[in-house]
Amino acid sequence: MPSHPATTQSDTGPRPTSIHFHPVCKDDQLFPPRQLRPDEAYLVPDFDQAEVLIAQGINSARVAISDRDPEYSQVAGELQLVPTSPFTFDESIIVVLPTYNERANLEALVTAIGQYLVTDIVVVDDNSPDGTGKLADQLSARYAHVHVLHRPQKEGLGPAYIAGFQWALQRPYDRIIEMDCDFSHAPWDLPRLVHRSHTADLVIGSRYVPGGGTENWNARRRLVSQCGNRYVSIFLGSIIRDWTGGFRCYRRRLLEEMALSTVQAKGYIFQVELAWRAVQLGAKVSELPIRFSDRVLGQSKLGWSSIIEGLMEVPKMCFRRPARR
Repeated sequence: MPSHPATTQSDTGPRPTSIHFHPVCKDDQLFPPRQLRPDEAYLVPDFDQAEVLIAQGINSARVAISDRDPEYSQVAGELQLVPTSPFTFDESIIVVLPTYNERANLEALVTAIGQYLVTDIVVVDDNSPDGTGKLADQLSARYAHVHVLHRPQKEGLGPAYIAGFQWALQRPYDRIIEMDCDFSHAPWDLPRLVHRSHTADLVIGSRYVPGGGTENWNARRRLVSQCGNRYVSIFLGSIIRDWTGGFRCYRRRLLEEMALSTVQAKGYIFQVELAWRAVQLGAKVSELPIRFSDRVLGQSKLGWSSIIEGLMEVPKMCFRRPARR
C-alpha cells in the first residue's frame, strides 16, 4: 500500500508516522481484511470506502478522507486523525448536548466537535450543581454557534432531549444530532453520521453491527447493555440491533412527525421509544458502526431507576399506536 509520512506530537517533538492509503485493486475490489492492520491509519477517497474499512474492524479514529491532509492528535486519550478543516454539508446541522454535572467534559467536547464538523450546538443543562450551566453560558458568549437552554431541575434524559429537539425545531435546522457529553460518542464520527443521513431518516451509531463495539466497559455495564437490547428485541423485534444507542442523527421531518410532546419515557429507555416511533412511522433507519467508550471524567448517569423503567415500559410500546403530529 502506498503511504506518506505524517507527524504526531509527542513529549520529544514530532515523529514520523506512516499513513497508509487504502487503494482499489484493478478489479475494483478493496483489499481483503487480512491485509489490513488495525494499528495503522488509513486515508480513503470518500465516506463509502471509509465505511468498508470500519465494518472490517479498523478504528474510525484512524480513517480519514484523503483530501483533508490529516494530522495526528490526542482527543479524550485517543490517538486519532484530525482534518485540517472541519467537514461541511449542505444541510444545516445542530448537535443537542444534554448535561448534568459535565463541567469537566463540556469545553473539550465543544472544541473537539468543531474540529470535525461545521455545526451549531445547543447545551441543555438541568441546573447542574457543578457549574456546567455557567460554563455553557461562557462558551456561548465566546462562540456564536454555541447556544444554551437552561432547565430548572433534573427531570431525566428524555425530557432534556425533548426540550433540545423542540428548541431546534423552532429554528431552520435540517439535521438534528444527539450525543453524550462525556466523549463516550466520538466526535470524529459526526461527519460519518451526517453523511449516512443522506440516505436515511434516522441514523443510529450502533455498537452491535459489524465494526461496532464497546471499550473500557466493566462486566456489569456490558451485561446491562446486551441484555437490555435483547429484552427490547423480544417485544419490538430485531429491526434495530442497538435500540438503546444514544448517538443519532434525525432528519427534521421525522422529528416533526413524532409528536414529541407525547413521549413518555424519562430515562435511557427514551432512546427505545423514539426508535420504535420511527419504525412505526415507516422511517428508514440505518445503523452506523461506532466504538462506544466508557467515560473518563465524571460519573455515569445509568441507575436502577432507568433499568426498571425500561423493563416496565417496553412491553407497553407494543400496543401503542404511533403518535403523529
